[in-house]
Formats: sequence, C-alpha cells, structure tokens
Amino acid sequence: MWRELQPIGRHPGTGGYRRFAWGGADLECRDWFREQAEARGLVYELDRNGNQWAWLGDPAAGDAVVTGSHLDSVPDGGAFDGPLGVVSSFAALDELRARGVRFTKPLGIVNFGDEEGARFGLACVGSRLSAGQLTVDQAHRLTDADGVTLPRAMEAAGYDPEAIGPDRERLARIGAFVELHVEQGRALDITGDRVGVASAIWPHGRWRFDFRGEANHAGTTRLADRHDPMLSYAESVLAARREARLAGAVATFGKISVEPNGVNAIPSLVRGWLDSRAADQATLDTVVDGIERAAREYAEAQGVRLDVVRESFTPVVEFDHALRDEIARILGADEDAELKVPVLGTGAGHDAGILSGTVPTAMLFVRNPTGVSHSPAEYAAEDDCVAGVTALADVLEGLARR
Repeated sequence: MWRELQPIGRHPGTGGYRRFAWGGADLECRDWFREQAEARGLVYELDRNGNQWAWLGDPAAGDAVVTGSHLDSVPDGGAFDGPLGVVSSFAALDELRARGVRFTKPLGIVNFGDEEGARFGLACVGSRLSAGQLTVDQAHRLTDADGVTLPRAMEAAGYDPEAIGPDRERLARIGAFVELHVEQGRALDITGDRVGVASAIWPHGRWRFDFRGEANHAGTTRLADRHDPMLSYAESVLAARREARLAGAVATFGKISVEPNGVNAIPSLVRGWLDSRAADQATLDTVVDGIERAAREYAEAQGVRLDVVRESFTPVVEFDHALRDEIARILGADEDAELKVPVLGTGAGHDAGILSGTVPTAMLFVRNPTGVSHSPAEYAAEDDCVAGVTALADVLEGLARR
C-alpha cells in the first residue's frame, strides 16, 4: 500500500507532496482508497461532503467503531501526515482478519477530505461540514489562490457541491472514532516509546493581517517618505516569535501575499497569515493580542493601515476521557505491562478534534524520530509503523467486541 501511494502527487524537485483538495493528485488518492476498500470486500460509500467510507458490517446498525485519517497534504508536505493513518487502518483490518476476529459491531475506515486546508485556507473542511461546524454558505465562499471556489473545484472533480452540509445521521452511527497519526513533535522519541495516546489538542487559530501602505518606486522614493507595509509585516513576524516564546506557546507567520510583488516596487499591500497555538485559551489570547498590539504600533509608525481578520479558530479539544482510558487499558498501560503507553497533548489539529463534539474520539501517535512534520523530511521507521498497526488493531478489536 505504501509503495502504491508513494509516487502520487510527489514533486520531483522538492521530494514533497502536493495533494491538494479536489486536484489531480487528491483524486488519484481517492481512487486508491476505493480500490483498497473494494479489494477487501468492504462496502464503499461517498458521503455528501466528499468524505470516503469503507465498511465491514452494516453501518446502519449503529455504535460503529471507525478509524482513518486523510490523504491530502500541505504544500511540499511529508509522506506520513495523514496517509499513515489511512494505510494503518487497512493494515489493521488485515491483521484482525488474520487473527480470525469476529466483530459484534460495524467497523469503518474513513478518508476525510481537505483536512490540511492547503487549497482553500481552512483546515478539516470535510469533517467540519459533516459536524455542522462549517455552514454551506461559508463553504461556498471558500476560494483558492486562483480564484476557484470550492463548489467549482468539486464540480470539476465530478462531485455535487449542492449536496454538502451537516451529516449528523451518519455521525450518529459512530460509537467511537480512533485516528492514528504520525507524531508531529519529538515527545515519543525523547521517552523512547513507539506509540502514544493523545490527551488533548491545543486551542489554535489562523489570523490574516492586511498591511496596507503606498506603492512607490524602490529607487527614487526617500526612506523618510515611504509607507512600506513590508517593514510593519517584518516587525510583526519578530513580535510573533517574541510573544510566543514569553508565553510558552507557538506563533508562526507562514504564508505571505504581496502586491504588486515587484522587485523594484515598494508594496501597496502585504498580507500575512498567522497561525498560533497554546496549551490553554488564556495563553493563546495573550499571545495573539500581544502580536496584534505590536503590529498596530509598527503600522502606525510607518503610516500603514492594518486590518486583522480571524479566519478560523478551534478551541481546546479534550478527547473523550473514558475512551482514552479504555484504549490505555487495551494497550496494557499499567506498571507491569511490557508496553507502557504515554499520554500526551498536541498542538496540531485533526479531524478527530473536529468530531470530538459529536462522537467519542481518541488518537494514537506513532513515533517520529526527527520531530519534523509538514516537510519532505517527515519520517517514521518501519518497525514503529508496524507497532502502530498492531496497537491500532488491538484497540479496534477491544472496542468492536466490547
């Protein structure tokens, strides 16, 4: 499975993946998912929001145990973020069948669409729509960098954009959702554990900072006469690092758009996107408020106007404690067990976090020895991936037979 997925959407120059929602590589990944489902004799479904499902047993029976993740990527992303969870889900099912396990509940595997938000700027679009956290009107207004709206992109890919919307009946069938994911940090590498259980997802959001100045000639305009929004933006980037460091949080300006974007022109507009995350809401508010306050001071000093728009926000997600504790018991997380499973928080958002308000959810993490993610350098050793599959199979067996 891994070898089949490996070349899809991989850029020959960077070695990273460019699997963006409703684009060619994403559609190839979707075809791969359907082929894997059909090869195993599973019932394949495509829901109204473009999420793919594969079922063993009748999902209408309810109290289903579901696992899965996503197959899309960030620009030049790594091979493991998302796909590891989907591949491991099919591999875990294969393992359970080899064990001769008989389930008393339906078992599902899902590929959620547009988790990364690389094309339309909003993460977890597929799961947000299903959970009712993104309205149809909001979804229809999502637009990519080329001016293509989400409905147009879906339609071009052969999907019906008029069908999107809340899918509470489908989610009501699910008794537990468990997402396996490569760890996006080094906590497991530091402790020497191959697999961990998630406790919570930090609150996080994305803010757009629009610095509006005055376009002018880069060679003839005196420094004293300039209203250069790039200076205000650059100073705000440094402020983000300072505020995050002081608060023990993270803040990143990772995307920028410049107009008119000429080498010999002072910009008229610099638009930067801030991503910030913290262990609790109060800390996150302190960091973002501090960055905005500093940015406004810099903008005023340069004669630049600043507008700040919060484009998305996800509050702290505490995964279902009962489900988390049950998974820990299944994996033998007691002092006498050979496998001790650490419980750790994460600053990364996931579909499991979106669903947590509707469905009991949990996450498993597989060790990432470098801690690098959203990069071609993202990596997990094969034996750790196998340990993840085994852990996921044990969890699914325990949950589907309880």
